[in-house]
Amino acid sequence: MTLSPEKVAAGAARAAEEKKAKDVILLDIHDISTVCDYFVICSGMSSTQVKAIAENIEKKLKEHGVMKLRMEGFKDAHWVLLDYGSVVVHVFREDDREFYNLEHLWGDARVVHL
Repeated sequence: MTLSPEKVAAGAARAAEEKKAKDVILLDIHDISTVCDYFVICSGMSSTQVKAIAENIEKKLKEHGVMKLRMEGFKDAHWVLLDYGSVVVHVFREDDREFYNLEHLWGDARVVHL
């Protein structure tokens, strides 16, 4: 059974919340970008927490047969990007999230409430 992009994004958001991610946001960008359909953006207080969040997202989605295409930034854990094709998950350390401010950059996106 294949999960829809929205269910993958919602699953990633819930997995992030399980590890106490801060300010989890799900953006529907399918009408404004060809990159993917959804962004999940969240942050952790430390590199250790960022890694734990990313690992939990990967684990929980894998349990549902959803495999990542690639992961970037895990070693330094300031900004970990998990690419699931139609869903891209961004796990930031708080100060890096504030600096890159993806929510502002993608300000035209629709926020999906879980």
